[in-house]
Amino acid sequence: MDVQSPDLAPDSALRVAPKLQREGSGWRGERGTPSLADMFATVRTAKRGPFWRKLLAFLGPGYLVAVGYMDPGNWATSLAGGSKFGYALLTVALLSNLMAIVLQSLCTRLGVGAGRDLAQACRDSYPRFVSWPLWLSAEIAITATDLAEVIGTAIGLNLLFHIPLQIGVIITAADVFLILALQAFGFRWIEAFVVAMLGVIAACFAIQIAMADPDWGAVLRGFAPTSEILVNHEMLYLALGILGATVMPHNLYLHSGLVQTRGYGEEIEDKHEAITLATIDSSIALCLALTINASILILAAATFNRVGKTDVAELDQAHAFLAPLLGSTLAPTLFAIALLCCGLNSTITATLSGQIVMEGFLNLRIAPWLRRLVTRMIAIVPAVIVTVWAGEKATGQLLILSQVVLSLQLPFAVVPLVMFTASRAKMGPFVAPRWLTGLAALTAAAIIVLNIKLVLDFVTA
Repeated sequence: MDVQSPDLAPDSALRVAPKLQREGSGWRGERGTPSLADMFATVRTAKRGPFWRKLLAFLGPGYLVAVGYMDPGNWATSLAGGSKFGYALLTVALLSNLMAIVLQSLCTRLGVGAGRDLAQACRDSYPRFVSWPLWLSAEIAITATDLAEVIGTAIGLNLLFHIPLQIGVIITAADVFLILALQAFGFRWIEAFVVAMLGVIAACFAIQIAMADPDWGAVLRGFAPTSEILVNHEMLYLALGILGATVMPHNLYLHSGLVQTRGYGEEIEDKHEAITLATIDSSIALCLALTINASILILAAATFNRVGKTDVAELDQAHAFLAPLLGSTLAPTLFAIALLCCGLNSTITATLSGQIVMEGFLNLRIAPWLRRLVTRMIAIVPAVIVTVWAGEKATGQLLILSQVVLSLQLPFAVVPLVMFTASRAKMGPFVAPRWLTGLAALTAAAIIVLNIKLVLDFVTA
């Protein structure tokens, strides 16, 4: 993809220095240096040729975004939902994925059309007394995400290599070196690594689903909506956990920055085409994420729920039950391999999103390895405390709680995103069409209403 070709133009010919541009009169100042500046417009795109060749150059960022929709925290909520309620919460996974497709399409529009990631857009639109709380909210979301990854990776190491959880949690801090090594080779290497891990995860679950032999009729019925989710507090709690694990706040910041790694040019036609291609990329990747998310829930429903084990929420507990229930020692090994791959993948996206959030909101640039270590330490401390004092049994509840925290942070990222992309003053010719803004607004409203109901249920319980 990086090979020189007459059809491929270098970024110097495609992208004007971002400091010299101003996209619309709705922004308070000039567009500054982009986040992830060392990766800005480094992936060349095809200016001529068939559609598939143009699309191929844009495939990649969507898969990094999709990683956030199947991280270890998602496993805990999907396992708990499948074991407790069977296939009923598949409808939440589907709805969450549709919400994600709508919101991520707005991220590509913001990143390409306005030339700003979501963090930069907030900084350039709001006074500090508004933008700083939004920054804090984004950091809380990233910390919750990182906490889930730390615990999930440590559990994967424990299941595969019998490394104690406390030591595994500390080992996860070393993943910064993996990211630095991949970055040294170029952004396409990061994308290739992520796609390869996703392939391994998909293969592992395909084999396990074949072993579980679920009731496919019940699976299809599980995608139909049910009002019980709104009246059953426990089901609503898990539904919000799945929502938080699927539509993740840090992914909105991440995607609006990653689309700018493509050298798509500065003409209006070039940007419109880039928005279309980047949206196709993310939609395809999110369909893969839905398949894997649904597979986790289906596996739990077809194994644990079917035999009456309705309280499985711990990853190591699920690992132990798979062998006797499926009659094969291969199943738990595949489960552990997929979990470890998820943890490794998620560390990459958390690193990049953390960098985008810090640089975008604060215009503060520190070395990626230092940023990663700081973020990792914030997540490692509570993880160590939980595993040492509360024991392994508490890790599943902590994973689910982390996903609910993400869901509660969602409105603080979703509302600004919808507002920015609906503003013609800010977006100019790239303003979102009304139907898309309407869908996004309904998505934001649904998220906010569900979160209010969850908080009220906790207060009045």
